[in-house]
Amino acid sequence: MSDAYEVAVRAEATLGEGPTWDAAVGRLIWIDILGSRIHTFDPATGRRTVRTTEQHIGAVKPRAGGGLVLNLRDGIGLLDPDDTFRWLHHEPVPGRRANDAAVAPDGSLWAGTMRYDEAPGGGTLSRVTGDGTVEVVLDDVAVSNGTGWSPDGRLMYYIDSPTRRVDVFDFTDGRAVNRRPLVEIEEGAGFPDGLTVDADGCVWVALWEGAAVRRYTPAGTLDRVIELPAPRVTACAFGGADLSDLYITTARVGLATPSPLSGSLLVVPGAGKGLALPEFT
Repeated sequence: MSDAYEVAVRAEATLGEGPTWDAAVGRLIWIDILGSRIHTFDPATGRRTVRTTEQHIGAVKPRAGGGLVLNLRDGIGLLDPDDTFRWLHHEPVPGRRANDAAVAPDGSLWAGTMRYDEAPGGGTLSRVTGDGTVEVVLDDVAVSNGTGWSPDGRLMYYIDSPTRRVDVFDFTDGRAVNRRPLVEIEEGAGFPDGLTVDADGCVWVALWEGAAVRRYTPAGTLDRVIELPAPRVTACAFGGADLSDLYITTARVGLATPSPLSGSLLVVPGAGKGLALPEFT
């Protein structure tokens, strides 16, 4: 397994986030939250696309049957394969925006929000189903971030970044219960941001202000660190035809002197083995 990074896409994203492998078409989707852009990258051909959205966007995930589901500032939107947009759930809240999201094993979208001022308790984590039903699961979040599931679907991992923790829940019948800490990031190592889970059940965590991605075992033991050339590392996801390449997003926002690769999409080829992720149904 490799720890050496490469530059997949040299960019200057303000707040690069949300890398997601779209297996149906063999491409990586990632976003610039504050730039209101959806990026795609095909590693086989090098082809890239950029689409601008009308408002800040927190996450984009593939839909079963084609198209995308979007976690937007004012709610959940659907982008059809013909590029037609429609709202699935529209609920603007002044001062609040969308943030990270993930698709659960049952095909529901777990969508996070946060206030622009990052006020404690100003964000939420909600479960969204394909008929537009929204259930608030957590209503006291500051910065809702990484969410993922164990290979057997029985555990859910979750990050509210200011807590410096990766928490774990029992996950049964679409419900997350029995929350407890799995990992606490020590002072000076940055804040946990996005996460992904690999085929061995290990949890990979991007560290904002930590210039690294860490892997933790299912028991919460740190067993690997990938150091990176940008301080604000935001999220990570496995991609490529065999799901062995780890794609990593970075940000420039708030940096007086960004590093040359801040805002770029990085990749660690052959980093491990990812999981085939469900699509929103």
